[in-house]
Amino acid sequence: MLSYSSLSKYPIKRVLVIGLGLIGGSFAKALKTRSCVEEVVGADRNPDECRLGLDLGVVDRVAEDLAAEVGLADLIVLAVPVKAMEKVLAEIKPHLRLQTLVTDVGSTKTNLVTAARAIFGRLPPTFIPGHPIAGAEKSGVRASDADLFERHKLILTPLPETDPDATLELARLWQAVGAEVLQMEVERHDEVLAATSHLPHLLAFSLVDTLAREEENLDIFRYAAGGFRDFTRIAASDPTMWHDICIANREAILAQIDRYTSGVGRLRAAVDSGDSETLLGIFTRAKSARDHFTRLINKTGYSSNDHMAGVSLRAQRTDEIDGQINLPGDKSISQRAIILASLAEGVTDITGFLENEDSLATLQALRDMGVVIEGPHQGQVRVYGVGLNGLQPPPGPLYLGHSATAMRLLAGVLAAQPFDTELFGDEALSQRNMTRVVDPLRAMGAQIEISDTGGAPLRIKGGQALQGIEYTLPMPSAQVKSALLLAGLWASGETRIREPVLTRDHTERMLAAFGADVEAGEQGVVIKAPRALTATRVAIPRDISWAALCGIAVAGSGQGQLELDAVGMNPTRTGALEVLQQMGLQVEVNAQPDQAGEPVAQLNIQAGSRLQAVQVGGELLSRAMDELPLLLVAAAQAEGVSRFNGLSRLRHKEEDPVGRTVELLRTLGIKVEESEDEVVVTGAGISGGQVDAAGSLRAGMAALALGFSCSEPCLIDRCGSLLSACPDFVEQAQRVGLKVHKEED
Repeated sequence: MLSYSSLSKYPIKRVLVIGLGLIGGSFAKALKTRSCVEEVVGADRNPDECRLGLDLGVVDRVAEDLAAEVGLADLIVLAVPVKAMEKVLAEIKPHLRLQTLVTDVGSTKTNLVTAARAIFGRLPPTFIPGHPIAGAEKSGVRASDADLFERHKLILTPLPETDPDATLELARLWQAVGAEVLQMEVERHDEVLAATSHLPHLLAFSLVDTLAREEENLDIFRYAAGGFRDFTRIAASDPTMWHDICIANREAILAQIDRYTSGVGRLRAAVDSGDSETLLGIFTRAKSARDHFTRLINKTGYSSNDHMAGVSLRAQRTDEIDGQINLPGDKSISQRAIILASLAEGVTDITGFLENEDSLATLQALRDMGVVIEGPHQGQVRVYGVGLNGLQPPPGPLYLGHSATAMRLLAGVLAAQPFDTELFGDEALSQRNMTRVVDPLRAMGAQIEISDTGGAPLRIKGGQALQGIEYTLPMPSAQVKSALLLAGLWASGETRIREPVLTRDHTERMLAAFGADVEAGEQGVVIKAPRALTATRVAIPRDISWAALCGIAVAGSGQGQLELDAVGMNPTRTGALEVLQQMGLQVEVNAQPDQAGEPVAQLNIQAGSRLQAVQVGGELLSRAMDELPLLLVAAAQAEGVSRFNGLSRLRHKEEDPVGRTVELLRTLGIKVEESEDEVVVTGAGISGGQVDAAGSLRAGMAALALGFSCSEPCLIDRCGSLLSACPDFVEQAQRVGLKVHKEED
C-alpha cells in the first residue's frame, strides 16, 4: 500500500468516487488494484452499475447513504457528466469535512468553478479541479481499466484559494496510478482542450453526420479506407456527454471553430484556384508541425535515427578493402543551403541534403516562419523562397534542438526582421556561449537579449535598422562570420569581417552562388546590401570529415582501394586530407565540376601504406580542426611521435572533441601528452578494447577510426550521433570489406 506521512495535512485513506463510468470506474479500479488507499467506495445514480462495479472488483464498497459516505471520505472524485456537476456539488456540500479533498475528472473547468463559487461562496482550500487526458469509446463501469492512466497526462487546475499541500497530495495519488501530472490555469485549460479534444470530436461528429445525409451514403461508408475510420472513430463517443461539453465550454469551442473555418477557407481557395504552392505549404507545415510537436512532447530527436543512441559498434582492422562508399552530405553546407534558399526569390532544388539533427532543426525553424519546403526525401529538398522580406512571424519560440550553428546563423537573419523572435534549444545548447555572435550583431544595431550565463534563449527585437560594420573576429569562428554576413544582407553600407585565422568559407561561396554582392580577399570578406538573392540548384558536396575517417580505415587495411565520389574539396577544409597525405596515405584526387561554388573531387584511396609521424601546426592545422580528433587517431597507428601544436588559439569547440579523443586513446593504452597548445601522440600497435563515444559525433567518428586501427575487436559504446549522421554507413562499410557491425543494447 502507498504510505502517506503521518505529518501530511491531508492523508488520503478513504476515497469516494461519484460516477462509475469509464473514467471514474478506472480511477477506482486503479486505486484498488495498486492498494494506493485503504478503501475505495463507489456511488452512481444507476444501482446496476454500482452492483456491477462491486462484482467486478472496481470498488470495495457501494455507497448506500451518500451523505454519510461524504462525511467519511478523505477524497471525493466527481466523475459525473459535466452538466450534473453543479447538482452533485450542491448535494455533497452540507456533509463535507474541512479536510476532505474534492476533485473532478471533467473536460471543462470554467463552468465547474463558476458553479462551485455560487454554491460555496468562498471556495474551500481543498477544492482542486482535475482532468485526466485519457479515455475510450466504451463507457460504463464494465469498461473500467486499471491501467487507463498509465503514461497519460493529468491536468490539475488549482485555484488561488487552493492549499498547495492539498494539490500536492492529489498529484501524488494520480502519479501512483501512472499519470503524468501537469498544472494549468482554468481558462487556459478550457482553451487548450477546445482545440485539442473538443474541436476534433465535433469535426468527427459533423463529418459523419454530413456524409450520412448523402443519398449514396451506403457506398461512402462501405468503401471508406483506414484514414476515414481512424478520423471518425471518436464520433462513436457518448452524444449526451459531448452535448454537455459544447454547452459548458461554448466560448472556447466557438473560437476554435472560427479559426478552423478560416483555415478551411484558405484550403478551399487554394484547391479552387489550383494554387500548388499554397497547398504544399499547408500540407508540409501540417506534417512537419505534427512531427515537430511530437518530438518536443516525447523529447525525441528530429532525426528518425535518433533512437539508435544506445547502439554500440564493434570494429577492427581489415585485411582487404575494395569498392565505393557514398558519404553523407556536408552538414555545414546543408544548413546554409536551406537558409539561403529560403531567402532567395524562386524555387531552389537541393540534392545531397544531410538529414541530421542540426540541419533538420534549421529546416523546421524556416518552415515555422512561413517558408514552403518539400522534403527532405532521400537527400532531396525543394524550397519555395520568400525573398529577403518574405519571412513571417513564427507562431512561437523557435526550437533548434542542440544546433549551435542554426542558432548563430539564424540570429544574423532574424536580427534584421520586422518581427520579434525567440530562439531556444535543449539543455546542451542552452549552455553554449552566444556572446561571440550577439556582441557584433548588437554593434550592427540589433537588439538581442540572452541569458545571464551568455546562452540561450535569444530574444531578438524586430524592426531594427542595421548598419554595416568592420569587425575583426577575436577568435576563429565561421559561424560568427556567417551570422554577420547574413545580417549584412539587410544592413546599410558594407559589412566587412577580418579573420586573423582563416575559417571555412561555405557561406561566402554560397552567397555568391545565390547572387549576393560578396567579395573575399586579403582585406577580409565584404558584403554589400541590398541585393535580392536568386534561386538556384544546389548539390551538397559530401563531407570531407567522413572521407578522412575512411582514409584512416583504408590505411589500416592490408590491400585494396576505396572510391569516394563528390567529396567537398573546399580549400578551408582540406587540411586533414593534406596531413594524411603527409603521413603517407596514398590518395588520387580527380577534380569534378563545382557544386554551388564548392570544389569537389573523386578520391581513390590506396591501402597498404604504413603511416608515418608528422608535426603539424599553424595554417594547415587551422584547416583541419574539425578533423583533429581523426588525425590524433591516425597518429596513434603511425610510426614515431606526432606533434600537433599551435592549438591554444584554435581549441574553442564547446564540446572539446580533442579532449575526448585524448581520453579514447589513453583508454586503449596509447601514450598521449596534452597541453593547452600541443598534443603529442606516440604511435604504437593497437590491440583492441572498449571505448565510449558518449553520444558525440566527433568523438564517435574518432572512436570508429580507432576501431578500424585495432588488430583485435574494439567495442564502441553510444554511437547514436554517428549513426544518425550516416544511418547506412555500417552497411556500406561491410560491403567494401571493412569489419564493423552493430550490437544492440
